Amino acid sequence: MTTFQSLGLEEHLLQAINDLGFETPSEVQEKTIPILLEQETDIVSLAQTGTGKTAAFGFPMLQKIDVNSRTTQGLILSPTRELCLQITSELKLYGKYLNGLNVVAIYGGASISEQARQIKKGAQIIVATPGRMKDMIGRNMIDISKIEYCVLDEADEMLNMGFYEDITDILSHSPKDKSTWLFSATMPKEVATIAKKFMHQPLEVTVGSKNVGADTVTHEYFLVNARDRYQALKRLADANPDIFSVVFCRTKRDTQKVAEMLIEDGYNAAALHGDLSQNQRDLVMKSFRTRQIQMLVATDVAARGIDVDDITHVINYQLPDEIETYTHRSGRTGRAGKTGVSMVIVSKSEQRKIKQIEKIIQKSFIKKEVPSGIEICERQLFHLANNIKDTEINHEIDIYLPKINEVLEGFSKEELIKKVFSVEFTRFYNYYKKAKDLNVEGGKDTSGEDFSKKYSEDSTRYFINLGRKDGLQWMDLKDLIREITDLGKDDVFHVDTMETFSFFNTDSAHIDKVLEAFKGVQFNDRNVDIEISKDKGGRNRGGGKGGNRGKGKGHRKGGGGKRGKFNDDRPKFKGKSRRKESRPKEKGTGGKRRRRM
Repeated sequence: MTTFQSLGLEEHLLQAINDLGFETPSEVQEKTIPILLEQETDIVSLAQTGTGKTAAFGFPMLQKIDVNSRTTQGLILSPTRELCLQITSELKLYGKYLNGLNVVAIYGGASISEQARQIKKGAQIIVATPGRMKDMIGRNMIDISKIEYCVLDEADEMLNMGFYEDITDILSHSPKDKSTWLFSATMPKEVATIAKKFMHQPLEVTVGSKNVGADTVTHEYFLVNARDRYQALKRLADANPDIFSVVFCRTKRDTQKVAEMLIEDGYNAAALHGDLSQNQRDLVMKSFRTRQIQMLVATDVAARGIDVDDITHVINYQLPDEIETYTHRSGRTGRAGKTGVSMVIVSKSEQRKIKQIEKIIQKSFIKKEVPSGIEICERQLFHLANNIKDTEINHEIDIYLPKINEVLEGFSKEELIKKVFSVEFTRFYNYYKKAKDLNVEGGKDTSGEDFSKKYSEDSTRYFINLGRKDGLQWMDLKDLIREITDLGKDDVFHVDTMETFSFFNTDSAHIDKVLEAFKGVQFNDRNVDIEISKDKGGRNRGGGKGGNRGKGKGHRKGGGGKRGKFNDDRPKFKGKSRRKESRPKEKGTGGKRRRRM
């Protein structure tokens, strides 16, 4: 069995490792640390999130730097503030017996002058986000002209977040003969490009296979109608009473909306996304780490800094636009040798993505049924029974027992058990006793639309200058149209999305309402244009070339500026004020209830 001693680490680091309770190195540490200690080389290390990559580059860097020098010798770039602070904290723990060590975190949202002051004290290692680092270099607050080691941590995420130019600019101020260590969970072509440009004959270390998911994570998917997605989320939470999860949405807008709906329905939930202030984000993460929050609804970017080992479930409320991002999501659970579950809620139109993900992560998904109301009641009932069984008796209650016995005198043991359990069980039973089956069969997605009925003389077709370049698939666009117009789910139909524009239909009775609703509305900081099309169109939801459709009044070229790979920064609609979204309730569920039993 490999030990940390056998990797070649010095005694002061081994002592810190012992204090931290580390027993054996992880695979990425075992493969990477000896190379970095023995050679001055560039390296590309591919390993999943949660496998110990920080220690893999942190221990070698701490062993190689000169703590007696105040010169900055190591630079670590990471994509988010949370990850930057996490790495800084861990390096300080690893180097606790290195007298004179100064590791400084550089990130946005904090005083730049205070960070510059800390650098001037002499920082051997700087951990930074690319944006703030570039800013401070431009102000001559930081000198990295003598660094010997540069780490690009979570390189795929930094590139996905648009930091390529920042990284290029930062590295132009560093020595060409430095050692560059690139760490990433996935190896898309963009990462290969940056490795080729900034590194010289790098060695490659791969833990498992490239982009492959962790063996400690089970992957499940649940097939529902798109309109039932939120109800499915609630049932998955209720069916797992001890859930401690991260729920992923694609956009900040959806993240906030889902979190608000969960809170309103009585769940311990909160949102984590880029529109929160730094203080708000810190409070949310503190509550999550202390389990005051059981369901953290997050965007992919905001979740990069989550370092919690006990997450039981990752729930993909929406799949990411970049399939490779799923690897990062599922890596939030099953950490530190523990097992976890990654759940995906999909509609029929998204089924093909499951196969694409399976090819990338080289793991199979298990198709599961969304639990029925009765199944959930049963699970909650036995969860309550186990809680009662495991509860330690508080003997302060002893003095009250005589009076309690008087109140309960005359009841049998069985009657008392029924009454105790009914206090909590009845609430769930009343909520779910008339709940419908949310599961659907696989196959072509028709979303329940009767097209022969829809294409009547009473329907009107519209042109709108939003399309797939705006990050909108047909269901996304349909939801947004409904939100702007306040129309029902069946009032907007035959939505066809092209690259830069789209078409949709409503009953002709809604013409004035639709046109009026879109006055002054903006998307991506440009005006949304909508007008009536002469062509009622045939069905071509997938887009394609569109044939002769749109050559009438409604056809326009252009519109829809090119978006980045992440939808996380998709702007909200602006202009028209809209009513607050109503909170969907399952039919026959009665009033609001608390989540836990």
